[in-house]
Amino acid sequence: METQNNINFDRIAEAINYIKLNFKAQPSLDEVAEKVNLSPFHFQRMFTDWAGISPKKFLQYLSLDYAKGILKEQQATLFDAAFETGLSGTGRLHDLFINIEGMTPAEYKNGGKALSINFSYAETPFGHIIVASTPKGICYIAFADDKDEAFNQLYAQFPNASYYQVVDLAQQNALYIFTRDWSQLSSIKLHLKGTSFQLKVWEALLKIPMGGLNTYATVAKTVELPTASRAVGSAIGANPVAFLIPCHRVIKSTGEFGQYHWGANRKSAIIGWEAAKVNHLSIV
Repeated sequence: METQNNINFDRIAEAINYIKLNFKAQPSLDEVAEKVNLSPFHFQRMFTDWAGISPKKFLQYLSLDYAKGILKEQQATLFDAAFETGLSGTGRLHDLFINIEGMTPAEYKNGGKALSINFSYAETPFGHIIVASTPKGICYIAFADDKDEAFNQLYAQFPNASYYQVVDLAQQNALYIFTRDWSQLSSIKLHLKGTSFQLKVWEALLKIPMGGLNTYATVAKTVELPTASRAVGSAIGANPVAFLIPCHRVIKSTGEFGQYHWGANRKSAIIGWEAAKVNHLSIV
């Protein structure tokens, strides 16, 4: 059953898509509100409650000029990255990065045989998710527009594992990222199924600060394979931990956001939402 939060997000995503498709015509608040079947007053209030800013301001963060500006500012220091992500210092940032553990070759090849996986569903500002964990840490997060299909995709990753619908501490800690409560982040551990190359790319994604954007070429340089943009793109597309490993922060060199495994509208919503939160903190 759809909750009001998820209904609201669906309307927001629809509004974002409509404005992006019609930005040259500069649609009015009334026009966008009508498109999502709300009065202008209720649409403005709902959107502002969700994003913290007005729809007009939010869309500025989704413009090509804004994205290009962020790409030009990629040379942030490690301290800047720590500050922008809300962490208390570079030590906390390091704590987050080192908590990725790859599965053993046997776990990787045999479909998770002997693995015990807990899973649960949760709400986020961007719709439902499924989150799964082994005794060693989070192994999977995906947006779950259809819960049964979301579980089937998890099962396909580990067809020989044992599954239990249980909310555990690892899942609870990971979910703090959606509320921007960073106090639990250092305790998050990821237990991931991936090749050495994929793990290296996913670690690089963790270094992109909230509100920041990188290109595929930049990520390729970060993993010291500057000519491997295509392979990097494939590894990013295979990211098994939505949002927490921020593949949504990788965009085209043109400044266009591009596609996203969980939907282009959702990617736009996340990028704009993060930009709004970071820019709001910088002026408070």
